[in-house]
Amino acid sequence: MPLVELDTEWVRFSTQNHRTKAEQQREAQQRGQDDLFTSDPLGSPAQEVQFLILSGQSKFDELKEDLLARGQKEPAIVTADGVLINGNRRTAALRTLRREGHQQFGYVRCLVLPADATPEEILVLEAELQVARDFREDYSWINEAMMIEELYELSGRDWDQTAQRMHRKAGDVRMQYEKLLLVHQLVNQSQGTRLPIDFTDNESAFEELAKHIRNKPRDEAESVKKSYFLGILSGANYRQLRHLRCEDAETLVERELLGESALEGVLATAKSAESATDESDPLSDFMGEDGSHESVVEDVLSLVITRRPEAVVQLPDGSSVPMKSVLGSLSGAVNAAAREAEERNREQNTVDAPFQRADKAFRELERIPSLLGKSRAHSAWDEEAFQSEINRIAKLVAELRENS
Repeated sequence: MPLVELDTEWVRFSTQNHRTKAEQQREAQQRGQDDLFTSDPLGSPAQEVQFLILSGQSKFDELKEDLLARGQKEPAIVTADGVLINGNRRTAALRTLRREGHQQFGYVRCLVLPADATPEEILVLEAELQVARDFREDYSWINEAMMIEELYELSGRDWDQTAQRMHRKAGDVRMQYEKLLLVHQLVNQSQGTRLPIDFTDNESAFEELAKHIRNKPRDEAESVKKSYFLGILSGANYRQLRHLRCEDAETLVERELLGESALEGVLATAKSAESATDESDPLSDFMGEDGSHESVVEDVLSLVITRRPEAVVQLPDGSSVPMKSVLGSLSGAVNAAAREAEERNREQNTVDAPFQRADKAFRELERIPSLLGKSRAHSAWDEEAFQSEINRIAKLVAELRENS
């Protein structure tokens, strides 16, 4: 590819860059311009917002300092039309330095792609150049998963091919994809109040949830999913949430919700709102229900998922309560349910421990007969020592019988 120098103010940032996809969604929503990055991605409005996103990312100041000290070491890559495919952050840093008075950074060295490069080839190139090298530093897990989703569809839904392009194991990229599907479910049912970027800090919870429900029966999977979703939305501790990976998770959470006096009015509001919806309620579809059964947890989810933390909830008696207070009470209820599940699991482990150890010992002893023939044929075999071990086992079994 030819190497050229281009004015940092002239080149265009790629609005298709997956490093900033979630941030773009947030900016478009906050500015009330859903088509900000699609109607005219190379126009000044979209380009200036993209520049602000890039310059606001973590370690941007460190990048500027490095460029100021050492200059540009690696060339960026642009399309034949001057759109950056690789080197967006570096170019944003060079542009910033120039605007701050460092005129020596007015140009960026670039390799130019052939004019016939296809969008699919450019996407694969982005994965090859950026993901394989420094993904964890520059990409949030949400943006990484969005790239995997696009590559997966591009490959004809082939996990092996997607993994190869990401330079990762097929199981790893599939897990990222499954986590993103759960995020999509929440976002789709939020009626515009939630974006994928809102769940950047909840990666561990989504990963534990995705792993647990993958091969579980439908009822258990839905019970755990609802409980986790309510915990995630209310800010419950994800380390506590893991105890709700049980088939009656929803029942435990519902019991705590009903027992929390501070939530009485909120539950009534949630129930009233649920009753007012038609039978094609999207949350019922989302939860995989046929509409014949409604639960307290579903009602509360319907309420919480469509309201931002800064909102206010109107109660049946005419009063109102800040959503942040509601979330605090919900978080407490979910955590209490998780602690109950933890205590129950601990008690169950105490009951099961002797059986588990006995089963393990039996399986080990069961292997001995198949080994004896070859062992006894060996010149170093000590039959007396072996019989001594058999006697030790018999003595222990006798003691166990006496104790029972």
